[in-house]
Amino acid sequence: MSQSQTALDDIIPVQELTQRLQALLAWVEADILNLDVALQLGLVLTAFIPALIFGPRLAALVRAATRKYFEIGPVRRLINAAIALMTPLALYAVITLMKVGLGAIDRPVALLDAALSLLTAWLIIRAVTLVIRSKFWSNVAFYIAWPVAALDVFGLLDDVVMQLQALAIPLGETADGEPVRLTFLDILRTILYFAALFWAASMAGRAIDQQLEKSDELSPAFKALISKTLGVLLPVIALLIALQMTGFNLATLAIFSGAIGLGIGLGLQGTVSNFAAGFTLLADKSIKPGDGIEIDGTFGWVTEMKSRYVSIRTRDGTEMLIPNDQFIMNGVINWSRSDKVVRLHAPFGVSYATRDLKKVQRLAQEAAKTVERVVPDKDPVCNVMEFGDNSVNFDLRFWITDPQNGLANVRSDVYLAVWEALHEAGIEIPFPQRDIYIKEMPGKGEV
Repeated sequence: MSQSQTALDDIIPVQELTQRLQALLAWVEADILNLDVALQLGLVLTAFIPALIFGPRLAALVRAATRKYFEIGPVRRLINAAIALMTPLALYAVITLMKVGLGAIDRPVALLDAALSLLTAWLIIRAVTLVIRSKFWSNVAFYIAWPVAALDVFGLLDDVVMQLQALAIPLGETADGEPVRLTFLDILRTILYFAALFWAASMAGRAIDQQLEKSDELSPAFKALISKTLGVLLPVIALLIALQMTGFNLATLAIFSGAIGLGIGLGLQGTVSNFAAGFTLLADKSIKPGDGIEIDGTFGWVTEMKSRYVSIRTRDGTEMLIPNDQFIMNGVINWSRSDKVVRLHAPFGVSYATRDLKKVQRLAQEAAKTVERVVPDKDPVCNVMEFGDNSVNFDLRFWITDPQNGLANVRSDVYLAVWEALHEAGIEIPFPQRDIYIKEMPGKGEV
């Protein structure tokens, strides 16, 4: 062997690489290029034929059978997703039947198992994309389904599951003295189960909300109460079912009750206060969607009542989100709670040169009656309130039945009517005046 060849062997282990290549070729010849693998590969390719034939027909059949029963809504979305996946589902069914057939005659099915694992991962990702229509959940499905399928194809899934079961967090002991452990596998399974159940609970909640909106027999406050209650109960039920499906002992939750209570008391005090206040507002029906209310000098209409806040739309079109506990602590003026007939005030003044004050009262009352929104069967009242610094002050009081349509606008219409009536009668509406009296002029030498 020459010196240059020896140096090359030191840099590149040619002999070792040759042995590894020969071993790889031997594995390919023994495990890949054989009759069983060829048979399974042929069956996988053949499975596409009946799937492509029967898949579209099944999709058309399902579409025709469900079109008149479910036109819109979550159920329709699920059916549309199933229709879109009908051909891949047919392929999955055909490969499964082929696997059962090969297993019945004791032939290897490893390649069919790999095809089913990869097809399952693709179906999960595609179903999430079609049903949930969320980029986040699509990414979650992608990064979970494909790794699981890859581990299953290479035969490593069982080993990974055993390692996850070995990694555990001790939670103490039960009343019988048995140790309680929370494995990483239980955590992952709980998260997956809860995600699926939480999505199903959200879909069910939205479906119930849609049915409640269509009902004319229930009051808006009662609808909001049912919606808010379901918004709390359904996720909690989803979590409890997920824990039960995992096999988690719910009695061990008492271990964390102290920490959870402390966290609620310190960090979630405001959230819990708003949540409790929201239920109080709905239970006593003090405000409800559609009411015209005034809080902190701002007038608006209640559009939504959520678990944390009340949405109010002002006359400017601004959407105000006011925490629920503000209504309990600070109070609110509800212009349309029980009786929508409310009285408004329009104070004004006239000059001291006016001789007939009763005529002013009569003109103001008649002017208020000309405004369309003023209640005709309740006579306006105009009282002399005081002899002010610059004018004789009156207070015109009138009634309306639609405070939800605004207060400042109807008061403006009344003021305009009063202004025109007084000017036509030649009665002056004064402005503030000040008289300055100089008792003594300063001397020329004084500054």
